[in-house]
Amino acid sequence: MNIIYRKIIPSPMGKLMLEEQNGCLIRIAFEHDIPSDIVPNETPLLNKTADELKEYFSGKRREFDLPLAPVGTDFQKQVWAALCQIPYGKTMTYGQIAALIGNPKASRAVGMANHNNPIPIIIPCHRVIGANGKLTGYAGGLGIKETLLKLEK
Repeated sequence: MNIIYRKIIPSPMGKLMLEEQNGCLIRIAFEHDIPSDIVPNETPLLNKTADELKEYFSGKRREFDLPLAPVGTDFQKQVWAALCQIPYGKTMTYGQIAALIGNPKASRAVGMANHNNPIPIIIPCHRVIGANGKLTGYAGGLGIKETLLKLEK
């Protein structure tokens, strides 16, 4: 049986819901996406994730050390792996990510993969900006994207 464990934690952007399945983190949801009827659980992985996020938000952590299992297509997983290569405090454009994965004309598809990233913050889709240097869409909202980028400066 594939049980999903959930924990809700505070963050500078409001509540976050962490989800674990089969010993891996599978999702982080922002407050506006948290169902009202969830039953939170405590697991060692969810507690470790909460601790690492707290360290990140306080400026003490730049990289995460967690087992991840994002659910998506092969293309999405390729994009998400590329996002994990963007260093803390740096940004790349959608076109740069497309080129990095060997598909330079796929910047729109990269944008959609970014939008569908189930583990934001840890898979740092907030570090991807438009070709003109401006902040573009973010599933959590542009305010959250801006907050995360300012945190990393």
